[in-house]
Amino acid sequence: MTGERTAASSNSAVSSDSAPLSDASAPSGWHLADALRERVAPPRFPDREFPVTRYGARGDGRTDCTEAIRRAIADCHAAGGGHVTIPRGTYATGAIHLLSNVDLHVEAGARLAFSRDPAAYLPVVLSRFQGVECYAYSPFIYARGQENIAVTGAGTLDGRADETHWWPWSGQEEFGWRPGIPQQEDDWPALWRQAEYGAPVAERVYGAGHWFRPNFIEPYGCRNVLIEGVTIIRSPMWEIHPVLCSNVLVQDVVIDSPGPNNDGVDPESCRDVVIRRCTINAGDDCIAIKSGREADGRRVNVPSENILIEDCDLRHRYGAITLGSDLTGGVRNVFVRNCRIGGPGLYFGLYIKTNSVRGGFAENIHLDGITVSNLTKEFVTCDFFRGEGDSGDQTPVVRNIDIRNVTVGRARRALLARGYERSRIEGLRLTDCAFGELAEGDRLENVEGLVLDNVTRNGEPIACEP
Repeated sequence: MTGERTAASSNSAVSSDSAPLSDASAPSGWHLADALRERVAPPRFPDREFPVTRYGARGDGRTDCTEAIRRAIADCHAAGGGHVTIPRGTYATGAIHLLSNVDLHVEAGARLAFSRDPAAYLPVVLSRFQGVECYAYSPFIYARGQENIAVTGAGTLDGRADETHWWPWSGQEEFGWRPGIPQQEDDWPALWRQAEYGAPVAERVYGAGHWFRPNFIEPYGCRNVLIEGVTIIRSPMWEIHPVLCSNVLVQDVVIDSPGPNNDGVDPESCRDVVIRRCTINAGDDCIAIKSGREADGRRVNVPSENILIEDCDLRHRYGAITLGSDLTGGVRNVFVRNCRIGGPGLYFGLYIKTNSVRGGFAENIHLDGITVSNLTKEFVTCDFFRGEGDSGDQTPVVRNIDIRNVTVGRARRALLARGYERSRIEGLRLTDCAFGELAEGDRLENVEGLVLDNVTRNGEPIACEP
């Protein structure tokens, strides 16, 4: 790996030369979301099938099918593309690496059962762990620098993680960790120091003998990515994590994986992403938009931008729609519409997570037509004092948040917004929003340009406080 360049400088699908929009040029309409919806098109594949059973795979749940799947993908790619099909049955496998023009199609009644042996995810590959680039265990389904790739079908992707496999590495007793069991916090300080002091990515190697859990599906520096129809369960960590990708479509996916840090969909430093008709029951944030963390986020310096989320059911656990907390590269132009949010274990509706250690920006965030049953905390939370608080030199910027046509049955508050005096949260607007039962009043500090237009609580109008 000596001399290898990072994804941002070599096979990244996203340019890093963008700068935050100025107030004068900020997007003002949903026509941008409609254009995005038209622009993000699924890749097309030749009408050729490469069933893995032709290569010796057996759906008996015992035979190791890793090599058979690998050869099917290689032949499909060499032939100019097509569909690598997983027929009905249970197929045991290790890491799967996609190549350009290949659709991994998991048919109805088929299950990919991923190995619990960490050695099945070696050699290490370039990844991001909590917003920092490193070489680590391969994600279960991975691609780097490829074009026109897909994971589709009505089958199931089973990571087989539980309280005795993968999840204890989180360091959380709730998920099986006990004193003496290795955990990710044994390695995280070393990786953070390497990033902070500029160690080359090729030197940040965390494979055998280390404890960073792999993500489930991770295209890295890819163009034209489709994830469609599959059900994902029991992941070690994040489920769908495109990094430095463009033209990404995630649709009709069911995620049911309540393990530690089991985020649903996490586009990171990506451009032109559509997430629609997904049902997510996650162990952490349902959809979390990210852009790298601290020193490494500033080095790569690629925002996430132009993201449409529509017609999704977001049920559990922390933020339904989250920006951050790995927000250092910035997030802009996010559109969320016609989604159903809420459940007994869901905390936040829109959750913007940053502070003066993470920095970054979040701007031009639009929500419309959101129905919320119940939340344990706020519908909107943006608190610059969370986590490390105001203890760094990377002042965040949050502005232009437009929320319309929202109905909330029950929550702790409608709004918790706390900016800094030197960096106020700007342009927070709510229009035609109805809140039912709220346990507490809003908490607002250093918010500039708050507008409440036809906003009610239990049918009574709410006005902006002076």
